[in-house]
Amino acid sequence: MAVEHLLSQWQTARPRLQHSGASSCLHTLSPPSRGPGLAKRLRYVEQMQIVDTELRDVKLIRPELHGDDRGWFAEIFNAPRFEAAGLPGVFVQDNQSHSTRGVLRGLHYQVRQPQGKLLRVLAGEIWDVVVDLRRNSPEFGHWAAFELHSPTPDNGVEMLWVPGGYAHGFLVLSETADVLYKVTAAYDPRSERTLLWNDPELRIPWPLDALGAPPSVSAKDAAGLPLVSADTF
Repeated sequence: MAVEHLLSQWQTARPRLQHSGASSCLHTLSPPSRGPGLAKRLRYVEQMQIVDTELRDVKLIRPELHGDDRGWFAEIFNAPRFEAAGLPGVFVQDNQSHSTRGVLRGLHYQVRQPQGKLLRVLAGEIWDVVVDLRRNSPEFGHWAAFELHSPTPDNGVEMLWVPGGYAHGFLVLSETADVLYKVTAAYDPRSERTLLWNDPELRIPWPLDALGAPPSVSAKDAAGLPLVSADTF
């Protein structure tokens, strides 16, 4: 089945934040709606949709979704369709994280075995950030942020594709959040790196005011390096 590429009003309607130095952008998805049941109000799509973002190689993916008032069914991954769309058809590992409100993970990447990540939120809501670390990219040092959440009546099922060469992390906005990752390379602790989440050069506006408290960051992530000192690609 054909893959529909959407550059669309969906993207252009999103607010963009600009700072001096590294460029940035923010994509905001609609919050969950109240009222009738989820299954009855989900937006059903007949094709897998791929939405371009401000970072040209980072994509939002909306899988084909079928449903009625009994519920819904979605084909989350189909190797031939992904390959036809220029996305990976092979993933070597699935990872899942469970985090509580205020947990900030990242910004993580691997230098010798870069991991492409296909991720979606199974439950809860996160503020997800990616940073381009490829020095030959015109978007080197640019970042994008996305509010991602479990299926809602307005957005259905959405996934984020982050290629290798990007640092990635997220902040949990809901009481808890479960995030599933499919990755293109196995975990390699020797090449794991952390970009400092609050690097003043990047000026990422993490929505900490919504938490009412500092984020919960691991010791390893707190010791991340700023972009000027970090290993890049």
